[in-house]
Amino acid sequence: MIRRLLPDDAEELTRLLRSNRASHAPYVPDRPDSFFEPEGQRRRLVAAEHLYGIVDDGHLAGVLEISNLARGPFESATLGYWVDDARRGRGLATRAVAAAVELAFGELGLHRLEAATLVDNVASQRVLEKNRFTRIGLAPSYLHIAGAWRDHLLFQRTVDD
Repeated sequence: MIRRLLPDDAEELTRLLRSNRASHAPYVPDRPDSFFEPEGQRRRLVAAEHLYGIVDDGHLAGVLEISNLARGPFESATLGYWVDDARRGRGLATRAVAAAVELAFGELGLHRLEAATLVDNVASQRVLEKNRFTRIGLAPSYLHIAGAWRDHLLFQRTVDD
């Protein structure tokens, strides 16, 4: 369902990003044009610690990232994900988030996983709810998306949930 992305995945990932660029623009942080080039993705994949591909029938169908790992008394991280428009509505994001939860609380030894969605992104909120994430509040002006600082709903799940 998910697998670690490697520099060799840069071409396929670039194609997927380009095909979804316009439709995802209202929902994702602003990115420079170089982000949508193979070399930009290759650099990203070399630097990334926990960047995973969502796989559907052997093909890359989206991306899931566990970032901002905080160790010590916090043992927490941030979860982000997206799925190719052509494959939405088939439960891929729900299953990928379930796999990420298992990874986070298993191999990574985390206590808490946090995710944020745009206030109007009901589909993503449902994915989190199906995976037993709890809504914990509103974060005003959380991320710069589509030219403006946008409010987000925050969700969390702990190892005990």
